[in-house]
Amino acid sequence: MKKIFLILISAMLVVASCTTTDFEEAYPDPSKINVSTVEKQFSGMIYANRDYVVPSYWNYFVVYRITANRYTQATGWVNATNQYVPGGGAVNDRWGNFYSFVSQYRQMENIYNALPDADKADRRIYMIAATIYMYDAVQKVVDLHGDIPFSEAGKIIANGGDYKASMPKYDKAEDIYTKMLDDLKAFADELNTLNISTGILTGFKTQDIVNKGDITKWKRYCNSLRLRMLTRVSGVSAFQSRAASEINSILNNQSAYPIVTSNADNIQIKIHDLNTPINSMGFRTGLEDWNGNLAGKVIIDYMNANNDPRLRVMFQPGDSAKGVFNGLDALATSGDQEAAILTNKISRYNWSTISRNQFFPGVLINASEAHFLAAEGYLNANNDAAAKTAYEAGITNSIRNYYLYRSVSNNNESGAVTAPTDAEIADYLAKSAISWSNAGTKQAKLTLIGMQKWIDYSVIQPLDNWAEVRRLNVPQLSFWVDNADPQKQPPTRWFYPDSEKTYNTENYNAVSANDKITNKIFWDVN
Repeated sequence: MKKIFLILISAMLVVASCTTTDFEEAYPDPSKINVSTVEKQFSGMIYANRDYVVPSYWNYFVVYRITANRYTQATGWVNATNQYVPGGGAVNDRWGNFYSFVSQYRQMENIYNALPDADKADRRIYMIAATIYMYDAVQKVVDLHGDIPFSEAGKIIANGGDYKASMPKYDKAEDIYTKMLDDLKAFADELNTLNISTGILTGFKTQDIVNKGDITKWKRYCNSLRLRMLTRVSGVSAFQSRAASEINSILNNQSAYPIVTSNADNIQIKIHDLNTPINSMGFRTGLEDWNGNLAGKVIIDYMNANNDPRLRVMFQPGDSAKGVFNGLDALATSGDQEAAILTNKISRYNWSTISRNQFFPGVLINASEAHFLAAEGYLNANNDAAAKTAYEAGITNSIRNYYLYRSVSNNNESGAVTAPTDAEIADYLAKSAISWSNAGTKQAKLTLIGMQKWIDYSVIQPLDNWAEVRRLNVPQLSFWVDNADPQKQPPTRWFYPDSEKTYNTENYNAVSANDKITNKIFWDVN
């Protein structure tokens, strides 16, 4: 954790205005920290986490390329020994960045808590929005590691710079989920009654780079995040009753608890100006370098077999494939895989839609995901008609959204694509392997939902993709067995970074017995 504190001290906290046009000036000398404000700190904490929301080189090349994108077979790659062990660079960097981000949030709390009560009431929207955004990130880290430092993390400033007093204990993953669900439920209710003055709302619109001050979108973000978390823990006995009750409450009371239901409501950090640090220019090398954008065989075969309208906008055929979409076989030998790549017949993720689209947004929650979550909720509540409607809405929004990604692109190297008609989408929904009505059991219908989530997430939401593949065991993927390494198959969690063993030794030792990448996160009960 010492590394985390050094990052914080050297990067510390925002005093300049943090709009998308002047972020370079946002990080001042630490001695001037007392002039920071809740407003500036809010933008600063969102900015601090930008590379893990907006596609970036480091996150895709160092982190996702060798971990989640392989563990879900969203991509194809050449098999090699030791390929299933998460890379130290991926683990260490993501951990350090996350705790720098948490420290930014803690300092925002400090500033907010020091305000007079009237000023706190005025700026309540900032704390609610900041916490919703942070919990989105916290969930992803819990889903990677399990127990993590949380309740005591990031408090070195509040502790007067006392390094030893700021060593955080590890909180149980279940307890963190409970805390987040409690708070998000309270926020969902509070947002329905919160009074925000015109002046505060004007400032909030300026500082809010996620939803541009749209309070209704913050409600949708909050409730969609609740739905994601509740669904994630819905198979755990200790959470089953709560999950069922709250999911039903959300789905059956959309006036009070709205979720994201259309692509116009997607929760994203949009790219407006390539001359600011908030852009997707690193996506190209992050995804494409070292063939990180090769298509996997399972996803291509499934989409080909069902004439998926997303295929032509998500992928592009290999240069020598004569328009045919082919994926790389994860079970082939490395020699056969390398030979297949050399033929230039393996498809790749579409340059113009995805990796070379410098305006590709930072995705937080899309309508497609929210609809798929709703479909599972309705299915578990035995409301088959509503489940079918939500499932089909998820597919439709997913298809439309991939073409929306393409519509904002400043690249056309992959060639033009024709958006699907309503009739083409209807034909897809009626395919025997896609049709809700053709699935005769609850498990078969859950598998349909899982397959569509997997396609929708692809390389766009790798961590959510890996979490849902672990939770649902859908699709059921087969991997090459690495007999030369103790880790013969993909892991079920990430280990903790070495910095924890070195600097947070006492607290790490309390959880070290469980620091095995073959252990499962508590919600992974399959």
